[in-house]
Amino acid sequence: MTAEPLQRVRSEALALSEAERAELAHDLIKSLDAPRDNGVEDAWEREISRRIGEIDSGQAELVERSEFRRRIRERIERG
Repeated sequence: MTAEPLQRVRSEALALSEAERAELAHDLIKSLDAPRDNGVEDAWEREISRRIGEIDSGQAELVERSEFRRRIRERIERG
């Protein structure tokens, strides 16, 4: 891909909403991954289901996005 088409795609991608950019980023990164390991895929599906169950049952402690970001920044700053 030459510079011009790449720049056009980049500009269009950056004009997307945050959710759309996240989905696109996920798809692009996924396209770079090694071949799928079905065992890993199945394990993630089970883990996702488990976590959703914890949320639905009220067992999970949910935090606002801003609080999550604050906690992550603190961890990064501590090294």
